[in-house]
Order: sequence, then C-alpha cells, then structure tokens
Amino acid sequence: MYKKVDAKILAQLRAIVGAQNVIVDGEALEPYTHDETVGLRADPEVVVKVENAGQVSQIMKLASRELIPVVPRAGGYGLSGGAVATCGGIVLSVEKMNRILEIDKDNLMVTVEPGVITGDLHRAVEAEGLFYPPDPASLDSCCIGGNIAEGAGGPRAVKYGTTKDYVCGLEAVLPNGETIQLGGKLVKNVTGYSLLQLLIGSEGTLAVVTRVILRLLPLPKLRVDLLVPYDDFSAAARTVSDIIRRRVVPTAIEFMERDIVQACEALTGEKAPYRQAAAQLLITIDGNHQEQIDADMETVAEACLKNGALDVLVARDRPTSDRLWKARRLIIEAINHACPVNHMEDVVVPRSRIPALLTGIREIAAQHGVRIWNFGHAGDGNVHVTILKDDLDEGTWERVVPAAREAIYGLVLSLGGQLTAEHGIGATRREYLTMAVGEAQVEMMRRIKQAFDPHNVLNPAKVLP
Repeated sequence: MYKKVDAKILAQLRAIVGAQNVIVDGEALEPYTHDETVGLRADPEVVVKVENAGQVSQIMKLASRELIPVVPRAGGYGLSGGAVATCGGIVLSVEKMNRILEIDKDNLMVTVEPGVITGDLHRAVEAEGLFYPPDPASLDSCCIGGNIAEGAGGPRAVKYGTTKDYVCGLEAVLPNGETIQLGGKLVKNVTGYSLLQLLIGSEGTLAVVTRVILRLLPLPKLRVDLLVPYDDFSAAARTVSDIIRRRVVPTAIEFMERDIVQACEALTGEKAPYRQAAAQLLITIDGNHQEQIDADMETVAEACLKNGALDVLVARDRPTSDRLWKARRLIIEAINHACPVNHMEDVVVPRSRIPALLTGIREIAAQHGVRIWNFGHAGDGNVHVTILKDDLDEGTWERVVPAAREAIYGLVLSLGGQLTAEHGIGATRREYLTMAVGEAQVEMMRRIKQAFDPHNVLNPAKVLP
C-alpha cells in the first residue's frame, strides 16, 4: 500500500528542511525507533526534524502525494506506541520547534510550539506568577505536542483537569498539507463543531499540531503535601471517596502500593517513610489563604484517620514536598528497573469504584499466577496496573498477558470505567477499542479519520482496530 522512501524522496526532504535535519543513519535513527512502551520498537525509514509549520506543510503534501506514512513525534515519552513508526516511513520530529512564543499576562494565555518541554513551560509561567496545571509524571522530558496528542493528565487532574481543559487555540497541518487555525485567545467560542477538541487526544492521526495557545491560572500562593500510610490497601482506596464526600477537592490524591514504594527505594537508594505500609496516599492541597488550607488539611486528615491511616505526615516546605514527590515521579523508571519486562495498563473507573477495582485486580493476579503492581491518580479514578514478567518463560508470558489484559478490561468496564485515561490507545490497545466503545462509535471514528486523512498516511495503524 505504502511507497518506500527512496533516493528521490530523500532529496526532496533535504530540499525542504536541509540535509542536516534528515536522518537515515542506523545509529542516529535508534532513539526514534521506540517511545517508553516496554517491548515495542519499529524502524522508520527516515527521521525529519522540522522547524516551522511551512516545512510540515510541504512534507505532508509530499507524503500524501507519494503515499508515504508520517508519524508525528515530539518528546517520544508516550506509553502506548503512538510515536513509533509501525508502518515505516517518515518520523516527523517537532523537537526543534521548542520556543515559548509569548506569555500574555493580560489574557492569561501562553503561546508555544509543540516541542516545548512541559516542565520548562511550568517554570517559565511560574516565574511570572502564573500557573499551567497539567503535570504528567514525565514533565521534565515530555513535550506539549505529545501532551495534546494523548490528552495528558497527571496528579493535579483531580482539581484542575487535564490538557484538554487548557487548550484554547491550535495551529495544525492537515494530511493534505493545508494549515488550519482553530480557536484563539478566547475564553468562549461555540463557532461550529469543536475541531479544536477533536484534535486533542487524537494521537497524531488527524493533523500535525504546530502552534498552541494555552489558558493559564494565577499561581496558588500556598501548598501543603500529606503522606498517609495504611496497613490495608482497600482502606487507602476507601479514603479517597470519603475525602470527596466531605466536599474537599485536593489538588492531587496519589495511590502507591508497598511494592511500588520499595521499588522506588531500590532505584534511588533513599529510604522511604513507612516503607512497610501496605499502601500510601500522597495528597496535595493548595490555595491562597492559610485559613482555608488549614481547614481543608484538618478535614482530609480526619478522613484519613477515620479510615485507618497509620499517621498523617505533613510537608509544609518545598524541600520536604519535593522529596515526597521525587519517588512518585520516578515510579515508572523504578518499575522498569525492578522488572525490565512488564506490561502497563492505564485504566480509569469512577472514584468510588477504586476499592472494587483493586480487589478485582488482586483476584486476577492470583488467577493468572502473576504479580501485578498498582499505583496512580486515585483522586480521579485513574490507576496504572502493571503486570510483571518476573521469571515466567516467554511462552507463558505471551499467553498470560492477553488473558490478564482482557480480564482487567472486563472488570474495568463492569465498574463503569474505560481502558485508558491518559496514555492513549496508540498501537497497543487498538484491538480492544471496539470492546470498550462498541461498533457504532468505532465506525464513526473511522469516518472522521477518512474525512481528515483519505489516504491514511498520518500515523496509520494507531487507535483504530
């Protein structure tokens, strides 16, 4: 179906972006053969580094004309294979499009290119007393373009929402090379269908984002973090609903089981408090008034202790908070260090169903004879479920993972949940999409894809089964 990238195509690509931005050498291509999905790799035929929307437009026109697949890529820190060239062709890297173009304090907006690292954006706007809430765990490596492609979330989603809640405008290049402008520095806009929101979470299958306008908030003046250990993992899970029931919405409520905490210790060499506790909650409260912070903290602590917490450790200063969060942000790295071959799911259920989810997952682990580690954003119902290979032989592992996945998905759907909250469908979950949303929705998605990309050149073999 697709044409190979030959010498003629390479010459045209070099004419568009310059020879220095066209990579065909095997060793130089290696970083672009994978993202952070364990065990998934594919070789692109060429990597092209673009510097502006005009170059993206020319490349997409060429690819559509010649029927060459194009995989958009920002930081390459995704967890579902979205930026992996599973059909070969061109990896279109926006890593050089990494400028913060404007911080507009009058409109509380920031305009950036897709290659801007999320943590760099945080620091830039916070220096101006402003706040961009979405905070994926890989924030010091991942890029805004990837966050938009995946609809990324992070710990602060429980109070502030996810990436989709902050995108006000996009410039994007369609598969035919046409550049479109969506939205702008607008708080309200209902002019026609929201193509803006359609592109967020579309995983690079509909258009290539080249410029982004994001909404900002005033930076909260105060913050406190609480570390809460439990002897019973289900008691920790029950606490989440109890906190929300008391009409307190913390900035973050993170959940970690004991094995995860100890894996982080092994990676960092630093001992964690209450390392033998069955589970821990890491809770953040922020705001602008000390009285409200103290009142919320008292309510949260009361809920935790009522549900069997062993203690409530309070971190009021930035260095202590940073130490608590260091382990949380290293969890995926710690898991890969403890067990290099693993399979991670990104399921989401209503917050109140987390106890049932965790109990069910333990039963699935026992049924299939595997270890499963759980952590995630308990405050918004998003749990990262990781199946560990340990010393299973390859044949057993290849049989167990699909069976355990299907059991986990069945459990999640029975609890009113869905397959993925922030990591996306990508290349790794596409065969289960119909199970999750049904034939009618999948068919509608196919029609949308066809309308945007009739030749199926933009990130093919992703999302749709």
